[in-house]
Amino acid sequence: MLQVKTENWLPTYPLKVLQLPHCRLNVNPSFLLHQSNLKFLDLSHNQLVGNFPTWLLQNNTGLEVLFLWNNSFSGILPRLPNAKYDKLSHLDISSNNFSGKLPKNLGIIFQKLIYLDMSKNNFEGNIPYSVGEMKELTILDLSRNNFTGKLPRPIVSSCLSLDWLDLSNNNFYGQLFPNYMNLTDLGSLYLDNNHFSGKMTDGLLSSTLLRVLNVSNNMLSGDIPHWIGNFSVLSVLLMSENYLQGDIPVQLNNLKSLEFIDLSENSLISLSNLSLVKHIYLQNNAIKGLIPIALLRSSTLLTLDLRDNKLFGRIPHQISERSNLHVLLLRGNYLQGRIPNQLCQLRKLSIMDLSRNRLNGSIPSCLGNVPFWREATDDDSSEFFYANNVDSPVAYYNSSLELQLPVELHFRQDQQVGAKFVTKNRYEFFIGSNLNYMAGLDLSGNEFSGEIPWKIGQLQNIRALNLSNNLLSGAIPESFSNLKMIESLDLSRNKLSGQIPPQLTELNFLSNFNVSYNNLSGPIPDKEQFATFDDCSYKGNSALCGSMIKRKCSSALTPPATPTGGGEDEGDSVIDMVALRWSFGASYASVSLGLFAALWINSVLSA
Repeated sequence: MLQVKTENWLPTYPLKVLQLPHCRLNVNPSFLLHQSNLKFLDLSHNQLVGNFPTWLLQNNTGLEVLFLWNNSFSGILPRLPNAKYDKLSHLDISSNNFSGKLPKNLGIIFQKLIYLDMSKNNFEGNIPYSVGEMKELTILDLSRNNFTGKLPRPIVSSCLSLDWLDLSNNNFYGQLFPNYMNLTDLGSLYLDNNHFSGKMTDGLLSSTLLRVLNVSNNMLSGDIPHWIGNFSVLSVLLMSENYLQGDIPVQLNNLKSLEFIDLSENSLISLSNLSLVKHIYLQNNAIKGLIPIALLRSSTLLTLDLRDNKLFGRIPHQISERSNLHVLLLRGNYLQGRIPNQLCQLRKLSIMDLSRNRLNGSIPSCLGNVPFWREATDDDSSEFFYANNVDSPVAYYNSSLELQLPVELHFRQDQQVGAKFVTKNRYEFFIGSNLNYMAGLDLSGNEFSGEIPWKIGQLQNIRALNLSNNLLSGAIPESFSNLKMIESLDLSRNKLSGQIPPQLTELNFLSNFNVSYNNLSGPIPDKEQFATFDDCSYKGNSALCGSMIKRKCSSALTPPATPTGGGEDEGDSVIDMVALRWSFGASYASVSLGLFAALWINSVLSA
């Protein structure tokens, strides 16, 4: 622990560099009032309060780096004197409580800034025109504020050195990509979660080095422009939650660097090849037709989300043995036929959702052979991440010192791969490294019939299994006691019969269990995890009994014992059978004689 007395303390030496992040400073370091040679100051991640410390800039005209992010500063940014702070290259005041409009002379006094982060505050109003004077600005983050107005012209037409521009989560509106855009060095552009509307014009075409484009959650309409296919190094394309319609441009197939595409929650009607892409999200559109064979033959594809579209036909069986598919989500379509056995070859498959389709036939027993579901693997989780690295200055230099800038310069990494999957009766979103631990299979809401393959019980690593709302019959396999990692098991609304295997009490992680609306019978297990399940897990099974459903297991509900006697009991049984046979013979003779007499009398009277 280092304790530094800052009150009434005048250091006898001039400080040039001071780094005190994560020190829980709850008062401003007043001793800095007497320092005028500071070049590098980092007070981030503390509990500093009050207004923006303008005195730091005024006292230290040679200051080059100032980090104040993640504190509790508040109030408006005051208008500074028109003196130019030509030395300041890095300024970060993000994650505070600043409010109001930006000073009109902001771009004039900070003309030499390379890095400017004001995100996660409460700034409002328009972006001042003076920002266009920051000719050397490489990284600009104004996200998560309340800025308004059209796409700031001084930024997109004058800040020609910009490589990273983040204006997301604000209230910007109007046309996207106007023709006055001129960001020739732009690599990453985030405009998501605003109110941009209308069709996308081609003002972005000058940004030939674009790697990341995010315009999700706006009000964009019309077709996806074909010129998107001109960005040869584009690796991430995010356009979800808009009103886009029409076809997915075939020009996207030419993008050799494209790894991550999210066009979900639009009104797109056709599916393109995209066989070179790693992660594809197209859920909640109006896409019709067959699933392209090329997608499942790809060895590049890792994530395929086509949930809630209008796809029909069969699931292609032309699946590459070299496939690296981790996540396959086809829920809520009109797919028919059987599950192709080739799906069992997907050695890295962790989540598969085929629910709410029209699939039929038996459940392939080979699903019990999927490696990831059988046993956890030490697979490289880096496949589940897409981190955007920006070529930015990484070190601070002066005549005698090289000091690394904080490695936590908080560039957005929200391109981590994610997957939505129903478990424990609710949608869960698994993202990034969590996907490395999730293993789930959902076949619910189809027309599967026959018995549940006992091999499904070999999936020792699976955490969620849903076979509900089908036509499955037979008993619950005792092998399910081997599902050691399972947390959610739903077998409801089928035609299952027999008892609930008491061995299932060995499932120590089971927190959600449902076998309602079947034909199950006998006592309900009441030990371990099963002591926590209520009657909702068992309703619709009239022959079940147990304390959980307040129905006693009487002798009438238990199968009669098989007789195993001998000796005297066996002799009594033989005598009874002989008497029964004589009684039956006498009755048969009496009835026959009576019937013959009645017929004879009737013939005499007729004559």
